[in-house]
Amino acid sequence: MPLLTVGHRGVMGVEPENTLRSFVRAEREGLDVIELDLHLSRDGALVVMHDAEVDRTTDGTGPVAGMTLAELRALNAGLGERVPVFEEVVDAVSAPLQAEIKDRAAARVLAGAIERRGLHERVRVISFHDDALREIRGLLPDIPVALVTGRSTSTAPERARELGAEMVSCEFRWLAAEVVERCHAAGVEVISWTVNTDAELARARELGLDGVVTDLPAIARKAVSEEV
Repeated sequence: MPLLTVGHRGVMGVEPENTLRSFVRAEREGLDVIELDLHLSRDGALVVMHDAEVDRTTDGTGPVAGMTLAELRALNAGLGERVPVFEEVVDAVSAPLQAEIKDRAAARVLAGAIERRGLHERVRVISFHDDALREIRGLLPDIPVALVTGRSTSTAPERARELGAEMVSCEFRWLAAEVVERCHAAGVEVISWTVNTDAELARARELGLDGVVTDLPAIARKAVSEEV
């Protein structure tokens, strides 16, 4: 079976991450799902950015939570792109979305947007944080969720089952075959981040993964072909 392909922050290997340009490119390149990250601005807007600070990905400095949406909009997020809000991404592409939340406050705002726009079938909420996933599940009991793990990958099957998560997204370097087997035995799908080389893609196939998260359109194309 072809692997599910998830575009990491769009296709951040070839476009500025977490921008509309990156998301549109990911959809054009045929990735199955688009992953993005969410933080709240000082005035409560659900802005799309990975880091808690703007320094790495824009020409500004300071915490996202310390800036208003208008201040964030004034920044250059790469190649003239502006920091988008969640609903702009919803409108810019039609692909399914994986929306990563960092905290319970963002979960509440995201739940409101999902309800308002009727996105229950299109958005999977993902997080490293169990409390954030519990919050979103309390607000939207039927929303699909995925647990994201790094060093804690060995505990992924048990935590996913406790949270009612149908999927885990595990950091590639910490993922072992026995974890994949335990997840599958529990009825939990396994995808892994970030798979960016032919060797990593071959290993993903060996592990029996259900999907890969990648920065690169070329890897996504190979993932859905029968050739390694």
